[in-house]
Parts: sequence; C-alpha cells; structure tokens
Amino acid sequence: MLTQEEVLEIFRRTGVLWEGHFRLTSGLHAGQYLQCAQVLQYPEEAARLCAALAENYNGQNIQVVIGPATGAIILAYEVARFLKARALFTEREEGVMTLRRGFRIAPGERVLVVEDVVTTGGSVREVIEIVKAAGGVPVGAGVLVDRSGGKVDLGVPLKALVFLDIEAYKPEECPYCRQNLPIIKPGSRR
Repeated sequence: MLTQEEVLEIFRRTGVLWEGHFRLTSGLHAGQYLQCAQVLQYPEEAARLCAALAENYNGQNIQVVIGPATGAIILAYEVARFLKARALFTEREEGVMTLRRGFRIAPGERVLVVEDVVTTGGSVREVIEIVKAAGGVPVGAGVLVDRSGGKVDLGVPLKALVFLDIEAYKPEECPYCRQNLPIIKPGSRR
C-alpha cells in the first residue's frame, strides 16, 4: 500500500499538480488543479497507483470496474486487471453519461466505480446511477484524489489514495477573478 506522501511524490515527479486560476468541471474556480492524466502517461507509475486502489477492494468479489471517460478509462482497466474483473467506461452522449459500445452490466454484478479526482462527486454519482439502472450493485468508489477533504458523499464507501482540501470558489466569490487572472478550463467537459 502506498502512503499519501508516496502518492504525492509520484504526483510531483510526473507534473500532476498545477498552480494558477482554473475553472473546474463543477463550475467552481480554484488556484490549484490536479491533471492526473500526467501520471497516466507513465505505465509503471499508473500501475502502482491502480494496484494501491485495488488493494482496498481485495476479497470483495468485484466483478466490474467502471469509470467515466476519458480520465478513468486507464484507471478502470488497471484496477480491473488487479482485481481480475471486467473493465468498462461510460461516455457522455449529448451531455448525458451513458454506457455505449455494447457494454452491459448484468443484474446483481458487483461494481466498483473509479475516477481520477472527485471534488463534488458529480461524475461518479452519474456512473453509480448507471450501475443501479442496469441492476448492478455499486460497492464503492475508488479515486486517486479526493479534493473535497473527505466531505463528498457518494452514497457508497469512498476510498482515495490522497485526501486534499483545495479551496474551490463560486465564480462570483473567486479571489482570482477579482485579480483578473486569466482562467484556464483544463477539465473533461468543455
């Protein structure tokens, strides 16, 4: 199992943590952004992180690991490999999260939802609802980073490799906006 400090060291080495003025997928603004795709370009580091996530779910008979595209495709695959489960991903179709490409979850299948970063948990909740609608049993959520500081409630047990409390602001309350700093929207939804 990796410690939080070991995970943060991997993040530092691979350029995951960015500083500036960012518009998050949730619409909130922040002065730091976690671009986990940076670490996923290094297969050995990605495998270490995913193995650590998977360790949290050993012995829980996980049959499917699923995550939202694009950020969690590699995570779902690698965690599923360690758990000897199937790996699926969801996609947005006309703005709605959905299962496509012939992917199916059988009624009663035990499903782990994975994601790179949660702030408000919106995307993870959408995936959990897809799992439930298919008759699957969402047993938990595994994430690289919980940037809510442990405050997000997904309705299933959440396991994160790192818990950070990075302050996020409504646009009208954002100190970076008041400083007229240029805003960057690096997230997955444009």
